[in-house]
Amino acid sequence: MIVMLLGQPRIFFSMAVDGLLPPVAAKVHPRFGTPHVTTITTGLACAVAGGLLPIDILGELTSIGTLFAFVLVSLGVMILRIKRPDIPRSFKVPGGAFVIPILGALFSGGLMYTATTHTLIRLFAWMAIGLVIYFFYGRKHSKLRRG
Repeated sequence: MIVMLLGQPRIFFSMAVDGLLPPVAAKVHPRFGTPHVTTITTGLACAVAGGLLPIDILGELTSIGTLFAFVLVSLGVMILRIKRPDIPRSFKVPGGAFVIPILGALFSGGLMYTATTHTLIRLFAWMAIGLVIYFFYGRKHSKLRRG
């Protein structure tokens, strides 16, 4: 759950800035400069989940979600290298632009393959919820889509 508390508020904040979540989620605290709305929302959601769900399910959800994110990021690195070779890169990946991302996607995908059926069902359920939010809210409000 601590992993969620660290990264998720910033992800929700960035999504709100891009128009994928309501503007209230893009609010920044006037004194501390942090995304306080998404931090409080994520904290409450984690508190409820931590209080209601068994720890093994929470661990499995966190692990499968992180592995899935690693697969997407690895594939995204390769896609950007192909489609947008003109973007300035601040670092080089050892082994070239494709060896490490391919290995990362394969190993993360392999670990996902070992997950239980219930864990995979939960992953797809969360993805379905995210897709519903995207298609009913994010698609209409996306700044990238309008730009």
